[in-house]
Order: sequence, then C-alpha cells, then structure tokens
Amino acid sequence: MASDWHIAQINIATALYPHDDARMSQFFEQLDDINALADNSPGFAWRLQSETGNATDIQVGDDPLLIVNMSVWTSIDALFDFAYKSAHRTVIADRKQWFKRPDVAYQALWWLPAGYEPSIEEGMQKLLLLQESGPCPDAFSFKKRFPPPA
Repeated sequence: MASDWHIAQINIATALYPHDDARMSQFFEQLDDINALADNSPGFAWRLQSETGNATDIQVGDDPLLIVNMSVWTSIDALFDFAYKSAHRTVIADRKQWFKRPDVAYQALWWLPAGYEPSIEEGMQKLLLLQESGPCPDAFSFKKRFPPPA
C-alpha cells in the first residue's frame, strides 16, 4: 500500500564561498523561514537537522563547502509541491549565486518505509547509485520516477 511508503530526498551543493563569507549571507538568512515552511507543509515527515535547526553545519566528507539536505515526505507530489511550487522555488532559482554548478546528479529520491529516518550515509549511497547507474527503483529523480514498492 502506498501509504506504507514515504519518499526520501537528498540534495547536495558545493558553496562558492566559505559559509561565513558575506556573499553567502542571503542564502543563510533565509534558511529558518524555508525550514519552517517545509516543517509546516502538507506531507512533510522529517528533515535532517543539527542542534541549530538546519543541516548546513553537518559536515559530510572532507569538503567544508559541501552542504547536504535530506528530508522525508509522505508523497512524491507533496515533496514536488514544496520544492517547486512554494517559496522554496526562489532558493532553487537563485542557487547559482551561492553554489557551484554540479556536473553530476546532485539530488536523489528513493522510497522507504513510513516512519523510517535515513542516515546521511544512506542518502549519499543513493546519490552515488544515481550518479553511477542512472535512475532505477532504488535511486531516481523527479524526471524519471518510480512507484513505491508493491
């Protein structure tokens, strides 16, 4: 049953400048509002966050400029609506001001059991799978979606 499954997403971005650089301030200044929007959006289930309330201070790997974001939603449509039909779409439209243009997939989606919270390691593995193998039922994109497991 579809309600037994939620959709997880990971996206990564490499900042153009150190986090404390003034050129990154506009990005960081809007995070609390965007996170609150996510937290209160229909279909939101969970998001990666540290004690500060966001995930930008969680270091993944050796690159201090790499930022990771992960969240879980009750449906792929709820996630899509938040990402591309809410105020969040402005962050996506403006991302070239703050982040390097990726040359590989920077976002992966996958189904997981409702109530499960994925680890960063799991998310990075899904992203690597998508980068290396392309879309498949275990790691896919909005453009090439797969249904939840039967």
